[in-house]
Amino acid sequence: MFLKLLASIAGTLGAYALYEILKLVYQEFNSSLRHLPGPKSTHFFYGNFREIWKAENSVLHEQWVQQYGPTLKYKGFFGLTRLYTTDTKALNHFLTNSNIYQKPAPARYNLSRIVGPGILVAEGDDHRQQRKILNPAFGAPQVRELTSIFVEKSVELRDIWAAQASNSGGTARVDVLSWLSKATLDIIGLAGFHYNFNSLGSESPTELGAAFSSIFQAGMQMNPVRILQTWIPVFRFVPTKLDATIRASQITMMRIGRKLLQDSKNDMAENGTFEKGRSRDLLSLLVRANTSKDIPASQRLSDEDVLAQVPTFLVAGHETTSSATTWALFALTQNVAAQTRLREELLKVETENPTMDELNDLPYLDCVVRETLRIHAPVPSTIRICTQDDVVPLATPFTDVNGTVHETLRVNKGQTIMIPILAMNRDPAIWGPDSMEFIPERWESQTPISNSLPGVWGHMLTFLAGPRACIGYRFSLVEMKALLFTLVRALEFELAVPAADLGKKSSIVQRPIVKSEPEKGNQMPLLIRRHVRS
Repeated sequence: MFLKLLASIAGTLGAYALYEILKLVYQEFNSSLRHLPGPKSTHFFYGNFREIWKAENSVLHEQWVQQYGPTLKYKGFFGLTRLYTTDTKALNHFLTNSNIYQKPAPARYNLSRIVGPGILVAEGDDHRQQRKILNPAFGAPQVRELTSIFVEKSVELRDIWAAQASNSGGTARVDVLSWLSKATLDIIGLAGFHYNFNSLGSESPTELGAAFSSIFQAGMQMNPVRILQTWIPVFRFVPTKLDATIRASQITMMRIGRKLLQDSKNDMAENGTFEKGRSRDLLSLLVRANTSKDIPASQRLSDEDVLAQVPTFLVAGHETTSSATTWALFALTQNVAAQTRLREELLKVETENPTMDELNDLPYLDCVVRETLRIHAPVPSTIRICTQDDVVPLATPFTDVNGTVHETLRVNKGQTIMIPILAMNRDPAIWGPDSMEFIPERWESQTPISNSLPGVWGHMLTFLAGPRACIGYRFSLVEMKALLFTLVRALEFELAVPAADLGKKSSIVQRPIVKSEPEKGNQMPLLIRRHVRS
């Protein structure tokens, strides 16, 4: 009887999987992109993904653009076509029409396992509702209030590195990625929801920190079962060790999140406002906005929706900024003149505790941050799926494999589209022949930066554009400036390994690896010494 039941379940799963596969095959056979130029698939299951994974971020795609033109196709899982274009008019269309071009269900499923149903995952009316409530917490006045937290943790990190240098005879080899990750985790804990991770001051993580680390690492793993679960929902009912790890971490995060949310609500109920210190964290601002008389009760977020923002804050406000600041320090080791010039500008500021306005008034610091986020965008790409048949305008016509020239691009419902953030940020057609080089001075040029990219900030795609542009970009920019101000002002940095030995690998964000030390995972080893004023 038991064997018959197993056989029946297996047969049902197999039939459903076959149906899903046949549906994908039919979609592929009728794709409007089948005549687009592009590379041949190299694997029946992985398509072109294996060679993409082996290459550094965006490099292979950039080679394909040179070979096939700005609008092309390549193959993803199961041989399904993906659209790839660097056409600025098409990208503007994709990003501004978020009602048509949304995150694909498989991508939302994978992301939701890490951040839950927060603003990064929500679509349509849910996204608009969450964004409306969250917007007030990320305005310039709110970020101005949080700047002292950014500076405080930056000073703590500076002192740790200075002590390590002193204890190592003047120069210390430091994995700046891991330390910056601790600093930004501490920052988002305090600034996000009045929670002290104390990552910089403790060897062992807090319960929430351990849960987040566990769920983030688990969410990054990829294997055939994970791929099947991602693409064929019925396989999500198959229990795995990875699922158990994620579930346990989610339970811990939600339990602590509920307490933080209740503390915030109790404080407001007792005082009519928030106590000093709590009043400025993002969660408290969210609670205040969500209970505002200007928001009808029917449009307010549920407690579950508010809780979903806790892991969202952790990922979006932690991993991206630590990665970006890591790459900024790396870039400054490769352009020593820029590091020296930046330090000279920072040392002219009399205070060690600058305000947001003082940080934003430093022109060369702004150039360094802009150039870092251009050439080392933390998130190298994102994807969208077309939810209805559409005709996409093009700035540059393309020629299909039959030699026919097309002024527009027809896209079918269900088609996946790659949004090439990093490739656009360093496209020679936009940025010139030195687009791959870290040159902060390009932002001082009298020649205006191209405005052909539809970015929400800096004429680049780093924070995307349109209704789904990064809501926390002001937070991230000021946090990054506070870290660089404090660290570069006091310390000198040098790359501890040959530059050719350093590579990039991406999960959610781009992280560095040392090619000769793959067993150590992601790291950025720098030599650090105190700066002595002449």
